[in-house]
Amino acid sequence: MHIDVLTLFPEMITGVFNSSILKKAHEKERYSYNLVNIRDYTENKHKKVDDYPYGGGAGMVLTPQPVFDAVDAITQKNATVPRVILMCPQGETFTQKKAEELAKEEHLIFICGHYEGFDERIRDHLITDEISIGDYVLTGGELGAMVVVDSVVRLIPDVLGNEESAPKDSFSTGFLEHPHYTRPAEFRGFKVPDVLLSGDHARIEAWRKKESLRRTYERRKDLLEMQTLSDEELKLLNEIKE
Repeated sequence: MHIDVLTLFPEMITGVFNSSILKKAHEKERYSYNLVNIRDYTENKHKKVDDYPYGGGAGMVLTPQPVFDAVDAITQKNATVPRVILMCPQGETFTQKKAEELAKEEHLIFICGHYEGFDERIRDHLITDEISIGDYVLTGGELGAMVVVDSVVRLIPDVLGNEESAPKDSFSTGFLEHPHYTRPAEFRGFKVPDVLLSGDHARIEAWRKKESLRRTYERRKDLLEMQTLSDEELKLLNEIKE
């Protein structure tokens, strides 16, 4: 996968891309990335990329020319057709399902804006997806893009050390993930559940499934409403409710 990020502040992103899993994935050549400064493509001699909105109003609006030219320059260098993603509070709320969908792509372009918003022609004629990471407003799209990239890259094969990790994450299974424990078996009088120390893998798996259901029922009932539960899961859920 190759990822391009169009931004006015590339320095906001470099630290995240050069750390942890994203750094290791890049070193393993599981993905490549390029940070594109939108100002490099403006035709304005003062490197200005925003202007006052027609009709008046507060704030400034990102102009279409540098964004269109930046995307044109990127796509002309690549044979693949990219997904062009606008980070925007009006967009589709980002989910694990969306991350899994994007992880199958070969080329992603993220557009991060600032100011009051984008010229609407960017939205109408350039992008394929609009994504929001939640119902709140940030000063720019960079933080949202970093969240999405991190979530997507970790799903690329051979990025995580254990290939079973991602499929069992919260939301990937449709439920929240079960609790985890590690050594010591007792800490300040708080003990690890006996079943996890039993060595009985069938019992452990059954316990984890039930605790996953329990946690989802207690914290995110809306997720359960979206699932078609098996007979076994319905039985476990009834036990939890009782």
